[in-house]
Amino acid sequence: MKWLRDEEFIRNKVPMTKFDVRIAVIAALAIDKDDIFLDVGAGTGSISIQAALSGAAVYSIEKKKQAIELIEKNAEKFKVNVNLLEGEAPEILNKVPDFNKCFIGGSGGRLKEIFEIINGKLKASGIIAATFIRVKNMNDFCEILKEYNYLNIEIKLFQVSIVDGLGLMKANNPVFLVRGIKP
Repeated sequence: MKWLRDEEFIRNKVPMTKFDVRIAVIAALAIDKDDIFLDVGAGTGSISIQAALSGAAVYSIEKKKQAIELIEKNAEKFKVNVNLLEGEAPEILNKVPDFNKCFIGGSGGRLKEIFEIINGKLKASGIIAATFIRVKNMNDFCEILKEYNYLNIEIKLFQVSIVDGLGLMKANNPVFLVRGIKP
């Protein structure tokens, strides 16, 4: 499988999950060719497109018009099929079929509401993962996973700095990755 570099994506001001974190998310979800994958708060579509390249059937939810246009352009560029749903979670989640893998990249402050509907659609032994830059949101998600008896809960912190051409460190924001398996 080809891992897409950040510079390969068509970009604008919409935030994108950076390369190192994107690889970790796809690995944490163990995306495979027979998966049905849901991406909530898809942003640029970088996670969705990487999942589609892995062979998963992909459903992406995004509410921002600028981001939706970007996902469409990137899906076309990389010649992958992404079922794009414009709207806000949790309301739009009823339009998505049941799935076995899910990534939450954005929740608009409605994490618990979104999770409750996702939990009803995520198949048994399905994997959910989410990224956070705020410790409080990460802790809230871990508590939700525990409340619903999710298994093998993992928390990882990614803090990546890149050395540029001049030898200077360019830091990316630290990102928490949380993963759990539905019982």
